[in-house]
Amino acid sequence: MSSSWMTSALQMAQSLAPLLLSLLHLGCALAVTLHALLNKRQVQTTIGWIALAWLAPLVGPLLYLMLGVNRIQRAGVALGLNNTWHAEGRSANAAHEADAPCRPELAGINRLTRAITGRALLAGNALTPLIEGDAAYPAMLGAINAARHSVTLLSYIFNDDAVGRAFVDALARAQVRGVQVRVLIDAVGARYSRVSMVGRLRQAGVPAAAFLPPRLSRLLAQANLRNHRKIMVVDGELGFTGGMNISAGHWLSTQPRQPIQCLHFAVRGPVVTDLQRTFAIDWAFTTGEALHGKPWFADNAACGPVLARGVPDGPDADIDHMRLVILGALATARHRVRIVTPYFLPDEVLLTTLRVTALRGVAVDIVLPGHSNLPLLDWAMRPQFGWLVASGCRVHLTALPFDHAKLFLVDEAWCLIGSTNWDARSLRLNFEYNLECHDADLVQQLDALVDERIARAQTLTREALARQPMWARLRDRLAWLLSPYL
Repeated sequence: MSSSWMTSALQMAQSLAPLLLSLLHLGCALAVTLHALLNKRQVQTTIGWIALAWLAPLVGPLLYLMLGVNRIQRAGVALGLNNTWHAEGRSANAAHEADAPCRPELAGINRLTRAITGRALLAGNALTPLIEGDAAYPAMLGAINAARHSVTLLSYIFNDDAVGRAFVDALARAQVRGVQVRVLIDAVGARYSRVSMVGRLRQAGVPAAAFLPPRLSRLLAQANLRNHRKIMVVDGELGFTGGMNISAGHWLSTQPRQPIQCLHFAVRGPVVTDLQRTFAIDWAFTTGEALHGKPWFADNAACGPVLARGVPDGPDADIDHMRLVILGALATARHRVRIVTPYFLPDEVLLTTLRVTALRGVAVDIVLPGHSNLPLLDWAMRPQFGWLVASGCRVHLTALPFDHAKLFLVDEAWCLIGSTNWDARSLRLNFEYNLECHDADLVQQLDALVDERIARAQTLTREALARQPMWARLRDRLAWLLSPYL
Protein backbone atom coordinates (compact mmCIF):
# COMPACT_ATOMS: atom_id res chain seq x y z
CA MET A 1 0.00 0.00 0.00
CA SER A 2 2.79 2.41 1.02
CA SER A 3 4.92 1.48 -1.99
CA SER A 4 1.96 1.96 -4.32
CA TRP A 5 1.21 5.38 -2.83
CA MET A 6 4.82 6.50 -3.20
CA THR A 7 4.88 5.32 -6.80
CA SER A 8 1.68 7.22 -7.55
CA ALA A 9 3.03 10.36 -5.87
CA LEU A 10 6.23 10.09 -7.85
CA GLN A 11 4.34 9.69 -11.10
CA MET A 12 2.14 12.66 -10.25
CA ALA A 13 5.19 14.80 -9.43
CA GLN A 14 6.81 13.79 -12.71
CA SER A 15 3.68 14.66 -14.62
CA LEU A 16 3.38 18.02 -12.85
CA ALA A 17 7.08 18.94 -13.14
CA PRO A 18 6.80 20.42 -16.66
CA LEU A 19 3.80 22.49 -15.58
CA LEU A 20 5.56 23.70 -12.41
CA LEU A 21 8.73 24.59 -14.35
CA SER A 22 6.64 26.41 -16.93
CA LEU A 23 4.87 28.37 -14.20
CA LEU A 24 8.23 29.19 -12.57
CA HIS A 25 9.60 30.36 -15.90
CA LEU A 26 6.47 32.41 -16.53
CA GLY A 27 6.66 34.03 -13.09
CA CYS A 28 10.37 34.83 -13.31
CA ALA A 29 10.14 36.19 -16.85
CA LEU A 30 7.13 38.30 -15.93
CA ALA A 31 8.95 39.67 -12.87
CA VAL A 32 11.95 40.64 -15.02
CA THR A 33 9.66 42.24 -17.60
CA LEU A 34 7.88 44.39 -15.01
CA HIS A 35 11.10 45.39 -13.24
CA ALA A 36 12.89 46.25 -16.50
CA LEU A 37 9.93 48.27 -17.79
CA LEU A 38 9.72 50.28 -14.58
CA ASN A 39 13.44 50.84 -13.97
CA LYS A 40 15.51 50.69 -17.16
CA ARG A 41 16.27 53.92 -19.01
CA GLN A 42 17.33 52.66 -22.42
CA VAL A 43 14.93 50.97 -24.82
CA GLN A 44 17.49 48.60 -26.32
CA THR A 45 18.68 47.48 -22.88
CA THR A 46 15.12 46.93 -21.71
CA ILE A 47 14.22 44.89 -24.79
CA GLY A 48 17.40 42.84 -24.50
CA TRP A 49 16.81 41.86 -20.88
CA ILE A 50 13.13 41.07 -21.45
CA ALA A 51 13.99 38.92 -24.48
CA LEU A 52 16.69 37.08 -22.53
CA ALA A 53 14.29 36.43 -19.64
CA TRP A 54 11.67 34.88 -21.93
CA LEU A 55 14.00 33.01 -24.32
CA ALA A 56 16.40 31.60 -21.71
CA PRO A 57 14.20 30.01 -19.01
CA LEU A 58 15.54 30.56 -15.49
CA VAL A 59 19.03 31.41 -16.79
CA GLY A 60 17.85 34.74 -18.21
CA PRO A 61 16.19 35.92 -14.96
CA LEU A 62 19.23 34.75 -12.98
CA LEU A 63 21.55 36.80 -15.21
CA TYR A 64 19.24 39.78 -14.85
CA LEU A 65 19.37 39.49 -11.08
CA MET A 66 23.17 39.37 -11.18
CA LEU A 67 23.90 41.93 -13.89
CA GLY A 68 20.75 43.91 -14.57
CA VAL A 69 19.78 45.17 -11.12
CA ASN A 70 22.54 47.63 -10.43
CA ARG A 71 21.39 50.02 -7.71
CA ILE A 72 22.57 50.41 -4.15
CA GLN A 73 20.66 52.73 -1.87
CA ARG A 74 23.19 54.87 0.02
CA ALA A 75 21.21 58.12 0.07
CA GLY A 76 20.49 57.83 3.80
CA VAL A 77 24.19 57.47 4.58
CA ALA A 78 25.10 60.54 2.51
CA LEU A 79 22.24 62.61 3.95
CA GLY A 80 23.18 61.79 7.54
CA LEU A 81 26.82 62.71 6.99
CA ASN A 82 25.94 65.89 5.09
CA ASN A 83 23.73 67.04 7.97
CA THR A 84 26.52 66.35 10.47
CA TRP A 85 29.11 68.27 8.43
CA HIS A 86 26.76 71.20 7.89
CA ALA A 87 26.07 71.43 11.63
CA GLU A 88 29.79 71.75 12.35
CA GLY A 89 30.14 75.08 10.58
CA ARG A 90 32.79 74.49 7.91
CA SER A 91 30.70 72.45 5.47
CA ALA A 92 32.29 69.44 3.86
CA ASN A 93 29.41 69.42 1.39
CA ALA A 94 30.21 71.65 -1.57
CA ALA A 95 26.49 71.96 -2.40
CA HIS A 96 26.31 74.81 0.13
CA GLU A 97 29.02 76.87 -1.59
CA ALA A 98 28.87 79.15 -4.60
CA ASP A 99 30.74 78.34 -7.80
CA ALA A 100 34.07 80.07 -8.32
CA PRO A 101 34.05 82.35 -11.39
CA CYS A 102 35.24 80.44 -14.45
CA ARG A 103 36.09 81.31 -18.03
CA PRO A 104 33.07 82.47 -20.08
CA GLU A 105 33.55 79.67 -22.60
CA LEU A 106 33.35 77.14 -19.75
CA ALA A 107 30.20 78.57 -18.17
CA GLY A 108 27.99 75.99 -19.91
CA ILE A 109 29.87 72.89 -18.77
CA ASN A 110 30.25 74.42 -15.29
CA ARG A 111 26.51 74.96 -15.01
CA LEU A 112 25.78 71.44 -16.29
CA THR A 113 28.19 69.71 -13.91
CA ARG A 114 26.91 71.74 -10.95
CA ALA A 115 23.34 70.73 -11.78
CA ILE A 116 24.30 67.05 -12.15
CA THR A 117 26.50 66.67 -9.08
CA GLY A 118 25.19 69.34 -6.72
CA ARG A 119 28.82 70.25 -5.97
CA ALA A 120 30.43 73.65 -6.35
CA LEU A 121 33.41 74.51 -8.52
CA LEU A 122 36.06 75.39 -5.91
CA ALA A 123 38.94 77.82 -6.49
CA GLY A 124 42.44 77.65 -5.06
CA ASN A 125 43.53 74.07 -5.78
CA ALA A 126 46.92 72.69 -6.83
CA LEU A 127 47.24 69.44 -8.80
CA THR A 128 50.53 67.71 -9.55
CA PRO A 129 50.63 64.88 -12.11
CA LEU A 130 52.47 61.81 -10.79
CA ILE A 131 53.69 59.72 -13.70
CA GLU A 132 53.78 55.97 -13.07
CA GLY A 133 54.21 54.42 -9.65
CA ASP A 134 57.79 55.72 -9.78
CA ALA A 135 56.47 59.18 -8.88
CA ALA A 136 53.18 58.28 -7.20
CA TYR A 137 54.22 55.64 -4.66
CA PRO A 138 57.17 57.52 -3.08
CA ALA A 139 54.94 60.59 -2.76
CA MET A 140 52.10 58.59 -1.18
CA LEU A 141 54.36 56.62 1.16
CA GLY A 142 56.15 59.82 2.14
CA ALA A 143 52.82 61.46 2.94
CA ILE A 144 51.79 58.50 5.14
CA ASN A 145 55.14 58.61 6.95
CA ALA A 146 54.69 62.35 7.58
CA ALA A 147 51.03 62.09 8.65
CA ARG A 148 50.21 63.76 11.98
CA HIS A 149 46.48 63.19 12.45
CA SER A 150 44.78 60.89 9.92
CA VAL A 151 45.14 58.77 6.80
CA THR A 152 42.26 57.42 4.73
CA LEU A 153 42.89 55.14 1.77
CA LEU A 154 40.45 53.66 -0.75
CA SER A 155 41.63 51.41 -3.57
CA TYR A 156 40.06 48.93 -5.97
CA ILE A 157 43.18 46.70 -6.07
CA PHE A 158 45.63 46.44 -3.18
CA ASN A 159 48.04 43.67 -4.10
CA ASP A 160 50.04 41.42 -1.82
CA ASP A 161 53.38 42.33 -3.40
CA ALA A 162 56.36 44.54 -2.63
CA VAL A 163 54.36 47.74 -3.11
CA GLY A 164 51.34 46.51 -1.17
CA ARG A 165 53.51 45.39 1.73
CA ALA A 166 55.31 48.76 1.74
CA PHE A 167 51.94 50.48 2.14
CA VAL A 168 50.89 48.09 4.91
CA ASP A 169 54.12 48.79 6.80
CA ALA A 170 53.75 52.57 6.42
CA LEU A 171 50.10 52.52 7.49
CA ALA A 172 50.90 50.29 10.50
CA ARG A 173 53.70 52.65 11.60
CA ALA A 174 51.31 55.59 11.31
CA GLN A 175 48.75 53.77 13.45
CA VAL A 176 51.40 53.07 16.11
CA ARG A 177 52.33 56.79 16.15
CA GLY A 178 48.75 57.64 17.08
CA VAL A 179 47.57 58.61 13.60
CA GLN A 180 43.96 57.61 12.90
CA VAL A 181 44.00 55.27 9.86
CA ARG A 182 41.13 53.81 7.85
CA VAL A 183 41.57 51.63 4.74
CA LEU A 184 38.77 50.50 2.41
CA ILE A 185 39.42 47.97 -0.38
CA ASP A 186 36.90 46.64 -2.84
CA ALA A 187 36.10 43.04 -1.92
CA VAL A 188 36.65 41.76 -5.46
CA GLY A 189 39.76 43.88 -6.05
CA ALA A 190 41.20 42.54 -2.80
CA ARG A 191 41.09 39.04 -4.34
CA TYR A 192 43.44 39.90 -7.19
CA SER A 193 46.07 38.60 -4.78
CA ARG A 194 46.01 35.15 -3.22
CA VAL A 195 45.99 36.78 0.20
CA SER A 196 43.44 39.53 0.87
CA MET A 197 45.19 42.62 2.15
CA VAL A 198 42.20 43.43 4.34
CA GLY A 199 43.21 40.61 6.69
CA ARG A 200 46.89 41.56 6.51
CA LEU A 201 46.09 45.17 7.41
CA ARG A 202 43.95 44.09 10.35
CA GLN A 203 46.73 41.81 11.58
CA ALA A 204 49.03 44.85 11.50
CA GLY A 205 46.56 46.78 13.67
CA VAL A 206 45.17 48.95 10.87
CA PRO A 207 41.35 49.38 10.73
CA ALA A 208 40.42 48.02 7.30
CA ALA A 209 37.24 46.89 5.57
CA ALA A 210 36.13 45.27 2.32
CA PHE A 211 33.53 47.06 0.21
CA LEU A 212 30.51 44.83 -0.56
CA PRO A 213 32.00 41.43 0.31
CA PRO A 214 30.31 38.63 -1.71
CA ARG A 215 28.02 37.27 0.99
CA LEU A 216 25.34 34.79 -0.05
CA SER A 217 22.47 37.09 0.94
CA ARG A 218 23.48 39.72 -1.62
CA LEU A 219 25.76 37.82 -3.96
CA LEU A 220 23.37 37.85 -6.92
CA ALA A 221 22.13 41.40 -6.52
CA GLN A 222 25.46 43.12 -5.86
CA ALA A 223 28.27 40.86 -7.13
CA ASN A 224 28.73 43.06 -10.19
CA LEU A 225 28.87 46.40 -8.34
CA ARG A 226 32.44 47.31 -7.46
CA ASN A 227 34.17 50.30 -5.88
CA HIS A 228 36.70 51.32 -8.52
CA ARG A 229 37.72 54.60 -6.81
CA LYS A 230 41.31 55.46 -5.90
CA ILE A 231 41.47 58.03 -3.09
CA MET A 232 43.97 58.77 -0.34
CA VAL A 233 43.78 61.74 2.04
CA VAL A 234 46.37 62.63 4.67
CA ASP A 235 45.49 64.94 7.59
CA GLY A 236 42.49 66.16 5.59
CA GLU A 237 44.91 68.38 3.66
CA LEU A 238 46.77 66.35 1.03
CA GLY A 239 44.89 64.15 -1.38
CA PHE A 240 45.82 61.62 -4.03
CA THR A 241 43.52 60.38 -6.78
CA GLY A 242 43.62 59.14 -10.35
CA GLY A 243 43.76 55.78 -12.05
CA MET A 244 46.48 53.95 -10.14
CA ASN A 245 45.85 50.91 -7.98
CA ILE A 246 48.35 49.69 -5.38
CA SER A 247 50.35 47.18 -7.39
CA ALA A 248 54.03 46.52 -8.10
CA GLY A 249 53.22 46.52 -11.82
CA HIS A 250 53.00 50.33 -11.78
CA TRP A 251 56.53 50.86 -10.41
CA LEU A 252 58.30 50.58 -13.76
CA SER A 253 61.86 51.23 -12.56
CA THR A 254 61.69 48.01 -10.51
CA GLN A 255 61.17 46.10 -13.79
CA PRO A 256 57.98 44.23 -12.82
CA ARG A 257 57.01 41.10 -14.74
CA GLN A 258 53.83 42.76 -16.03
CA PRO A 259 54.53 46.50 -16.28
CA ILE A 260 51.53 48.85 -16.33
CA GLN A 261 51.75 52.53 -17.19
CA CYS A 262 49.41 54.85 -15.32
CA LEU A 263 48.86 58.35 -14.01
CA HIS A 264 47.96 59.67 -10.56
CA PHE A 265 47.66 63.14 -9.02
CA ALA A 266 48.60 64.86 -5.78
CA VAL A 267 45.88 67.33 -4.78
CA ARG A 268 45.89 70.26 -2.37
CA GLY A 269 43.32 72.93 -1.68
CA PRO A 270 39.60 73.09 -0.83
CA VAL A 271 38.63 70.22 -3.15
CA VAL A 272 40.56 67.77 -0.92
CA THR A 273 37.57 68.02 1.42
CA ASP A 274 35.42 66.48 -1.31
CA LEU A 275 37.83 63.55 -1.68
CA GLN A 276 37.52 62.95 2.06
CA ARG A 277 33.76 63.34 1.93
CA THR A 278 33.56 60.65 -0.75
CA PHE A 279 35.71 58.28 1.30
CA ALA A 280 33.65 58.97 4.42
CA ILE A 281 30.38 58.06 2.70
CA ASP A 282 31.83 54.79 1.39
CA TRP A 283 33.35 53.99 4.80
CA ALA A 284 30.10 54.72 6.65
CA PHE A 285 28.14 52.59 4.17
CA THR A 286 30.57 49.70 4.67
CA THR A 287 31.24 49.86 8.40
CA GLY A 288 28.59 52.12 9.94
CA GLU A 289 31.29 54.42 11.37
CA ALA A 290 30.83 58.13 10.63
CA LEU A 291 33.99 60.15 10.06
CA HIS A 292 33.43 63.85 10.63
CA GLY A 293 35.29 66.84 11.99
CA LYS A 294 38.87 66.52 13.19
CA PRO A 295 41.11 64.63 12.59
CA TRP A 296 39.51 63.74 9.25
CA PHE A 297 38.60 67.16 7.84
CA ALA A 298 40.62 70.37 7.71
CA ASP A 299 39.94 73.95 6.64
CA ASN A 300 41.91 73.91 3.40
CA ALA A 301 42.96 77.37 2.30
CA ALA A 302 43.53 78.31 -1.34
CA CYS A 303 46.99 77.23 -2.50
CA GLY A 304 46.91 77.07 -6.31
CA PRO A 305 45.28 78.27 -9.54
CA VAL A 306 43.09 75.26 -10.41
CA LEU A 307 39.29 75.40 -10.21
CA ALA A 308 38.12 71.89 -9.32
CA ARG A 309 35.01 69.91 -8.49
CA GLY A 310 34.53 66.31 -7.42
CA VAL A 311 32.37 64.17 -9.71
CA PRO A 312 31.33 60.93 -8.00
CA ASP A 313 29.57 58.28 -10.03
CA GLY A 314 27.95 54.99 -9.09
CA PRO A 315 24.93 52.70 -9.41
CA ASP A 316 22.90 54.62 -6.82
CA ALA A 317 21.84 58.27 -6.55
CA ASP A 318 24.99 59.24 -8.52
CA ILE A 319 24.16 57.07 -11.53
CA ASP A 320 24.93 58.57 -14.96
CA HIS A 321 26.89 61.52 -13.51
CA MET A 322 30.01 60.76 -15.53
CA ARG A 323 28.15 59.92 -18.71
CA LEU A 324 26.21 63.20 -18.63
CA VAL A 325 29.33 65.24 -17.85
CA ILE A 326 31.16 63.59 -20.76
CA LEU A 327 28.26 64.30 -23.12
CA GLY A 328 28.10 67.91 -21.93
CA ALA A 329 31.83 68.42 -22.39
CA LEU A 330 31.74 66.98 -25.92
CA ALA A 331 28.85 69.29 -26.78
CA THR A 332 30.82 72.36 -25.66
CA ALA A 333 34.12 71.40 -27.36
CA ARG A 334 35.21 73.98 -29.93
CA HIS A 335 38.73 72.98 -30.98
CA ARG A 336 39.87 69.61 -29.73
CA VAL A 337 39.02 66.59 -27.60
CA ARG A 338 41.64 64.16 -26.29
CA ILE A 339 40.76 60.87 -24.62
CA VAL A 340 43.17 58.43 -22.98
CA THR A 341 41.58 55.29 -21.58
CA PRO A 342 42.58 51.63 -21.17
CA TYR A 343 39.10 50.32 -22.02
CA PHE A 344 36.89 51.91 -24.67
CA LEU A 345 33.37 50.56 -25.09
CA PRO A 346 31.07 53.60 -24.98
CA ASP A 347 27.35 53.16 -25.53
CA GLU A 348 25.72 54.18 -28.82
CA VAL A 349 24.87 57.70 -27.63
CA LEU A 350 28.45 58.44 -26.54
CA LEU A 351 29.84 56.88 -29.70
CA THR A 352 27.53 58.93 -31.90
CA THR A 353 28.33 62.12 -29.99
CA LEU A 354 32.06 61.53 -30.54
CA ARG A 355 31.46 61.09 -34.26
CA VAL A 356 29.30 64.23 -34.43
CA THR A 357 31.96 66.17 -32.50
CA ALA A 358 34.56 65.21 -35.10
CA LEU A 359 32.22 65.88 -38.02
CA ARG A 360 31.60 69.45 -36.86
CA GLY A 361 35.34 70.15 -37.10
CA VAL A 362 36.64 69.41 -33.62
CA ALA A 363 39.93 67.47 -33.59
CA VAL A 364 39.19 64.23 -31.70
CA ASP A 365 42.11 62.04 -30.58
CA ILE A 366 41.42 58.72 -28.84
CA VAL A 367 44.50 57.03 -27.34
CA LEU A 368 44.08 53.35 -26.42
CA PRO A 369 46.42 50.47 -25.62
CA GLY A 370 47.19 48.25 -28.58
CA HIS A 371 47.00 45.32 -26.17
CA SER A 372 45.35 45.54 -22.76
CA ASN A 373 45.26 42.94 -19.99
CA LEU A 374 41.88 41.71 -21.29
CA PRO A 375 42.08 40.25 -24.84
CA LEU A 376 38.31 39.75 -25.07
CA LEU A 377 37.79 43.45 -24.41
CA ASP A 378 40.44 44.34 -27.00
CA TRP A 379 38.48 42.41 -29.61
CA ALA A 380 35.16 43.97 -28.57
CA MET A 381 36.60 47.50 -28.97
CA ARG A 382 37.72 47.05 -32.58
CA PRO A 383 34.38 47.14 -34.48
CA GLN A 384 33.94 50.76 -33.33
CA PHE A 385 37.21 51.95 -34.83
CA GLY A 386 35.98 51.95 -38.43
CA TRP A 387 32.98 54.13 -37.61
CA LEU A 388 35.11 56.57 -35.62
CA VAL A 389 37.86 56.86 -38.24
CA ALA A 390 35.30 57.32 -41.02
CA SER A 391 33.86 60.29 -39.08
CA GLY A 392 37.24 61.97 -38.70
CA CYS A 393 38.28 60.77 -35.25
CA ARG A 394 41.92 59.79 -34.89
CA VAL A 395 42.41 56.50 -33.07
CA HIS A 396 45.92 55.79 -31.75
CA LEU A 397 47.03 52.40 -30.38
CA THR A 398 50.02 52.47 -28.03
CA ALA A 399 52.55 49.67 -27.76
CA LEU A 400 53.34 47.75 -24.59
CA PRO A 401 53.60 48.23 -21.67
CA PHE A 402 49.86 48.33 -21.12
CA ASP A 403 48.68 51.92 -20.59
CA HIS A 404 46.15 52.19 -17.74
CA ALA A 405 46.03 56.02 -17.68
CA LYS A 406 42.70 57.88 -17.86
CA LEU A 407 42.42 61.43 -19.19
CA PHE A 408 39.73 63.51 -20.86
CA LEU A 409 40.84 66.92 -22.16
CA VAL A 410 38.61 69.45 -23.92
CA ASP A 411 40.03 72.54 -25.64
CA GLU A 412 42.73 74.48 -23.76
CA ALA A 413 41.56 74.74 -20.16
CA TRP A 414 39.19 71.90 -19.15
CA CYS A 415 39.98 68.34 -18.13
CA LEU A 416 38.55 65.38 -16.26
CA ILE A 417 40.89 63.11 -14.30
CA GLY A 418 40.20 60.10 -12.11
CA SER A 419 39.23 56.45 -12.15
CA THR A 420 36.58 56.17 -14.88
CA ASN A 421 37.09 54.10 -18.03
CA TRP A 422 35.00 54.61 -21.17
CA ASP A 423 32.99 51.40 -20.84
CA ALA A 424 29.66 50.21 -19.48
CA ARG A 425 31.21 48.83 -16.31
CA SER A 426 32.69 52.17 -15.28
CA LEU A 427 29.81 54.30 -16.53
CA ARG A 428 26.95 52.17 -15.18
CA LEU A 429 28.09 49.61 -12.60
CA ASN A 430 31.18 50.79 -10.72
CA PHE A 431 31.59 53.44 -8.06
CA GLU A 432 34.01 55.95 -9.58
CA TYR A 433 35.55 59.29 -8.63
CA ASN A 434 36.86 62.03 -10.89
CA LEU A 435 37.89 65.66 -10.64
CA GLU A 436 36.66 68.25 -13.12
CA CYS A 437 39.45 70.82 -13.46
CA HIS A 438 39.59 74.24 -15.10
CA ASP A 439 43.15 75.42 -15.66
CA ALA A 440 45.17 76.12 -18.81
CA ASP A 441 48.57 75.26 -17.30
CA LEU A 442 47.36 71.88 -16.01
CA VAL A 443 45.79 71.03 -19.38
CA GLN A 444 49.02 72.03 -21.11
CA GLN A 445 50.98 69.59 -18.90
CA LEU A 446 48.52 66.81 -19.66
CA ASP A 447 48.54 67.64 -23.36
CA ALA A 448 52.28 66.99 -23.35
CA LEU A 449 51.66 63.52 -21.87
CA VAL A 450 49.09 62.79 -24.57
CA ASP A 451 51.50 64.02 -27.27
CA GLU A 452 54.15 61.58 -26.00
CA ARG A 453 51.69 58.70 -26.26
CA ILE A 454 50.56 59.66 -29.76
CA ALA A 455 54.18 60.01 -30.95
CA ARG A 456 54.89 56.34 -30.18
CA ALA A 457 51.49 54.98 -31.16
CA GLN A 458 50.10 53.44 -34.31
CA THR A 459 47.42 55.71 -35.80
CA LEU A 460 44.70 53.69 -37.48
CA THR A 461 43.70 54.39 -41.08
CA ARG A 462 40.75 53.24 -43.18
CA GLU A 463 43.12 51.22 -45.32
CA ALA A 464 44.63 49.37 -42.36
CA LEU A 465 41.18 48.61 -40.97
CA ALA A 466 40.00 47.35 -44.36
CA ARG A 467 42.91 44.89 -44.51
CA GLN A 468 41.81 43.07 -41.37
CA PRO A 469 41.11 39.41 -42.25
CA MET A 470 37.53 38.13 -42.22
CA TRP A 471 38.12 35.68 -39.35
CA ALA A 472 39.37 38.54 -37.15
CA ARG A 473 36.36 40.69 -38.03
CA LEU A 474 33.99 37.89 -37.09
CA ARG A 475 35.85 37.29 -33.82
CA ASP A 476 35.72 41.01 -32.98
CA ARG A 477 32.03 41.27 -33.84
CA LEU A 478 31.16 38.31 -31.66
CA ALA A 479 33.10 39.85 -28.76
CA TRP A 480 31.41 43.21 -29.46
CA LEU A 481 28.02 41.61 -28.77
CA LEU A 482 29.17 41.15 -25.17
CA SER A 483 30.20 44.79 -24.74
CA PRO A 484 27.31 45.74 -22.38
CA TYR A 485 28.60 43.13 -19.90
CA LEU A 486 32.39 43.58 -20.22
